Amino acid sequence: MYLSVINSENPQERKIEEAVRILQNGGVIIYPTDTVYALGCDIHNQKAIEKLCRIKGVKADKTNLSFICYDLSHISEYTKQLDNNVFKVMKKALPGPFTFILNASTKVPKLLQAKKKTVGIRVPNNNIAREIVNRLGNPIITTSLKDDDEVVEYTTDPDLIFEKNKKMVDLVIDGGYGENVPSTVVDCTSGEITVIREGLGDIESFL
Repeated sequence: MYLSVINSENPQERKIEEAVRILQNGGVIIYPTDTVYALGCDIHNQKAIEKLCRIKGVKADKTNLSFICYDLSHISEYTKQLDNNVFKVMKKALPGPFTFILNASTKVPKLLQAKKKTVGIRVPNNNIAREIVNRLGNPIITTSLKDDDEVVEYTTDPDLIFEKNKKMVDLVIDGGYGENVPSTVVDCTSGEITVIREGLGDIESFL
């Protein structure tokens, strides 16, 4: 378990490959997004998903795990057919600090081994996160890394994140200081666009 410093503007190829290998081997990583730091693992590794849920202290069928994607080209695998208006908004808003809640395809419950009817889709505006997913060849399962501190909900300092979590995960990526505001969550399951959590992104500017 170690800290890997990666340039957020121009991620070093060797270090991205290293992170991908850890994910392929069932590891759980902490990595930066365009909002808060997050826990992530390979979508196709059930043991890794279970480990991620243990670290977070939740059960896969009782929590909302999102899929981090490189772009929108593969989301039809994980979602039912999208309303045209929703897709247009997503194309304009992503990459960006939004989580879009969509109706899940039949593939999602099998991947998560949980009766999930919806899925959260994220395409963060962060080169490190997107390059990892791009090299991996499929999305990663993700959840925000919350702090135990009641005042500071999200830790922004990668060194502190490493110190607190080094015994629990396989890799912490230092991509610089993170934000302390999570993504804006938008429910699109009815075809309408409804904000269910105000976060860093302003969806109104894309409607």
